[in-house]
Amino acid sequence: MERVSPFYLLSLLVLFSCLSLATTHKINTDMSALLAFKSIVITSDPNSVLKKNWTIQTCVCTWMGVTCDSRHSRVTHLALPNMGLRSRVPPEIGNLSFLVSLDLSENSLNGPLPKSICSHNNLPRLKQLQLSWNKFEGDIPLSLGQCPRLEVLDLSVNNFGGHVPTHIGNITHLKELHLGWNNLTGTIPKEIGHIIKLESMYLESNNLVGSIPREVGNMTTLVELSLSNNSLSEVIPQEVGHLDHVQLLEVSMNKFSGPLPATIFNMTSMEMIDLSSNSVSGALPSLGNMKALEYLFLDNNALIGQIPTTTENLSNLKFLWLPSNKLNGPIPSIMGNLSNLHYLDLSSNKLNGELPTSICKLTSLEYLILSNNTLEGRLPQCFGNLSKSLSIFHLNANKFSGLIPSTFTKGCSLMSINLSINKLKGRLPKSLVNCQSLRGLDIRNNGIQAEFPFWMEGLPELRVLVLSSNKFYGNISLASPTNISFPKLQVLDVSHNEFVGSLPQRYFKAMMEATKENDNYQSFLDMILTLKGQDQLLKRLLENFATIDLSSNKFSGTIPTSVGNLKILKYLNLSHNALTGHIPSSLGNLGELESLDLSTNKLDGEIPSDLTRLTFLAKLNLSMNNLVGKIPQSNQFSTFENDSYIGNLGLCGVPLMRKCKDENGQSTQPGEEEGEEDEEEFLDGFGWRSVVMGYGSGFILGIGIGYRL
Repeated sequence: MERVSPFYLLSLLVLFSCLSLATTHKINTDMSALLAFKSIVITSDPNSVLKKNWTIQTCVCTWMGVTCDSRHSRVTHLALPNMGLRSRVPPEIGNLSFLVSLDLSENSLNGPLPKSICSHNNLPRLKQLQLSWNKFEGDIPLSLGQCPRLEVLDLSVNNFGGHVPTHIGNITHLKELHLGWNNLTGTIPKEIGHIIKLESMYLESNNLVGSIPREVGNMTTLVELSLSNNSLSEVIPQEVGHLDHVQLLEVSMNKFSGPLPATIFNMTSMEMIDLSSNSVSGALPSLGNMKALEYLFLDNNALIGQIPTTTENLSNLKFLWLPSNKLNGPIPSIMGNLSNLHYLDLSSNKLNGELPTSICKLTSLEYLILSNNTLEGRLPQCFGNLSKSLSIFHLNANKFSGLIPSTFTKGCSLMSINLSINKLKGRLPKSLVNCQSLRGLDIRNNGIQAEFPFWMEGLPELRVLVLSSNKFYGNISLASPTNISFPKLQVLDVSHNEFVGSLPQRYFKAMMEATKENDNYQSFLDMILTLKGQDQLLKRLLENFATIDLSSNKFSGTIPTSVGNLKILKYLNLSHNALTGHIPSSLGNLGELESLDLSTNKLDGEIPSDLTRLTFLAKLNLSMNNLVGKIPQSNQFSTFENDSYIGNLGLCGVPLMRKCKDENGQSTQPGEEEGEEDEEEFLDGFGWRSVVMGYGSGFILGIGIGYRL
C-alpha cells in the first residue's frame, strides 16, 4: 500500500478548513481586507505574485504571505517583504482583527500610514509592525499609541516627518522601537521613558533637536540606544550612565559638548560606545571597568590628555577609534595587551614619542592608522611580522626616521601602505613582493634613495604607486626584468625625483589595459590630490579614473602619442622636465582630462587644435616652452588666462596681448609692439617663477582611509 505523505494530509486539512469557512463566512472580513490591498497594489506588483496567487478560487489561508491560526482559521500573519510593491496601504488593513504580525518591509510603499491601524480597537492582537525600507511619508499616526500588545515597531528608512508622537509612551509592551533614517523633527518626548519594557531604541539619522530626556535613564531593560546623526545638543545627561545594562550606546554626529559623563564608563555590560563627531571635550575617563566593551568610537571630538593606561583591561576590545581629537603624550606600551584588537586608529591627534614594540604582539590587528601625529624614532622591524594580519598600515605625516621594515613575510595581506611625509631613508624593501594583495603604496616626501623598483611591476593588484619627493634616480624606460608591467595600475606619481631618459611608455599601455577592468575593490582608499590650488579628497578610487604625474624630473625625448590612448586619464602632469618635440595631437582623445600641465619643458611647434575637444579641461599650463602660432579659442580654451601660456614668445592671440599676423604679415589688430612690451613687463614684474611654481609642484597624492565600516 502506497504511503500517504504528511504534506498531502496537511493540504487536505487546510482545504477542509477553507471549505468549512466558505460555508460559515467567518473569513469573509479578512478576505475583503486582503482583496482591497490587492486591488491597489496589483498595478505595481512587478512579478504579478498577488494577481496570480491571491484569487477567490483558493482559500485565503493558502495565499502567499498569509498565515492563519489553527484554532479560529483567521489571518494572523501577513508577510510580503521585498516584493517590489509600489502603492499605498488601504485603510481596510485595519480590519484584519486577528492579525499578530504585519511585515511589508523592503518595498516601495508610499503615502501616509493608514490611521486605521490600531484606532478604534482595530488590530487588538498586533505585536509586530515592520514597515521599514519603504517610502511612507506624513506624520506617524497617533493611533499607534493605541496598539496595546505591540512589541516591535519598525518604521525606519522611510520619509516620515513631524514629531515623535508622545503617544508612543503608551505602548507599554513595546520592546523594539526603530524610527531611524526618517525626517522626524522636534525633541525626543520624555514620555518615551514610560516604556518600561523597551530593549532597543533607534532614532538615528533624523532632524531631532534638544537633549536626551533624563527619563531615558529609567529604562531598566534598555540594551541598545542609537541617537546618532541628529542635531541633539547640550551635555549628555549623567542619567544615561545609570543604564549599566546597556550594551550599545550610539549618539554620534550630534552637537553634544562638555566632558564625558564618567558614569558612562562604569557601564559594565556595555559592548559598543559611539560618541563620534560631537564636541565632547575633556580627558578620557578610566576605562578599566568596561570588561565587555568591544567597540569604542570617540573620533572627531575635542578630547585632550593621554590615553588611559587602564585601556589594558579591555580584554574584549576589537575597535579602538580615537582619531581627530587633541590627545597627546606617548602611545602606552600596555596597548600590546589588547589581544583581541582588530582596528586601531589614533590618527590626527598630538601623540608623540616612539612607537612601543609591544604593538607587534597584536597578532589579530587588521587596521593600524597612526597618521598625522608627531610620533618619531625608528619603525620597529617587527612590524613586518604583522603583515599576515594587517590590511591597512598608515603611519604618514609623522617624524619617523630610519629604514622601512624589511620583514614582510610570505602570506602578507597588506592592501594599503602609507608612510608618506616622514624622514625615512634607505631603500624600499624587496620583501614587499610578498604582499600580493597590495593595492596602494604611498611613500612620498621621504628620503628614499634607490633606482625605480622594477621588481614591483608584477604585483597583481597594485592600483596606486606614489614615490614622489624622494631621491629616486635612474632610467625608468630600461628593459624590465618582469614580463608584466603593473597590470592594474591607475595612479602613477613619481614626481620630484631624479629620473632620466625617455617617458615610460610601457606603463601608459599597462594603465590603459588596467582601467578597462575595475571591480570597485578599493572602497577603503582615500586619495588627496593637490590640484588647481586645492586639496581634493576622493572617497574612493573611482571607476574610470587614472592620473599620471612625472613632473620635476629629468625626463627627455618626446611625448609618446600612445598617451592619447588612455581615454579615462583625468590628470596629466609632465612639467619641469626636458621634453622636446611637438605636443601630440592624440592628447585630444583624452576626453575625460581635467588638468594638463606641460610647462617648463622644451616643447615646440603649435598648440594642436585637437586639444579644443577636451571639454572637461579645467586647468591648462603650457607656459615656459618654445611654442609658436595662434592660441586656439574654441570650447575650454576661451576660459584660460595669460598664465597658461607665458614664456612662449612665439605664441600669439587671446588671451596674450601679442597679436597674430595675417597672411600679409600685418598684425590682425593694432598694438603689437605695445603688447610685446607689456608681456615682458608682465614676466619681469609679476614674477613668472611664482606663477609656474604653483603648477610645477605637481599633484600631491596620498592614500587615506574611509574607515567607518
